[in-house]
Amino acid sequence: MQHPVIIGVGGLSSSVGKTTLMCHLLQVFPGWEAVKTTRGHYRSCGKDAEACCVSHLLGAEPLIRSGRAATYAPGKDTGRYWDAGASNVHWLIATENQIELGIHQTLKRVRSEGVFIEGNSFSQFVPTDYFVMVRRSGLESVKRSARVLMPSVSSLFIFDDNEDCGRSVAGLENDCPVFTQPRFDLLVSHLRNAISQRCSN
Repeated sequence: MQHPVIIGVGGLSSSVGKTTLMCHLLQVFPGWEAVKTTRGHYRSCGKDAEACCVSHLLGAEPLIRSGRAATYAPGKDTGRYWDAGASNVHWLIATENQIELGIHQTLKRVRSEGVFIEGNSFSQFVPTDYFVMVRRSGLESVKRSARVLMPSVSSLFIFDDNEDCGRSVAGLENDCPVFTQPRFDLLVSHLRNAISQRCSN
């Protein structure tokens, strides 16, 4: 089986709308699967190990949960993927040192034509066919993982109508197109063209 089309959805910082964009994309790409990547460590929530939201799930090997029974929870990111129409949902929970192994193991479970993967870190280890970086106006902090990734980003998506904020953060050198929420249809067209080019090569 040919490997699926891999579309990454990352964020310049936290709480920028990655999951919301993933859900919008799943609605217009019926039959595609979705992957949530959670990179955990014992202070990932700024709390102690017992209080961390995923520390109790971390082990010697990356943890991958697949299928509705294992990943559906109303209101949670993975549950929202199902509600948006994903044909299957996978949740990868791994430490920083386990992301490479974990994402390769997760992709072996994908059976659809394409898959959307939410997160930044995985793209160091898996080539994406398209990567959209999400940001919001007024949020000027940038994750280190996002800054490293910016040169290879395919497009920027902004959850408002202010295109000028797309590259207003110092160090975001990239001439990729910028799409705003009112121009979501143009992002979809740009993405479909990229997929067509990939499939024709």
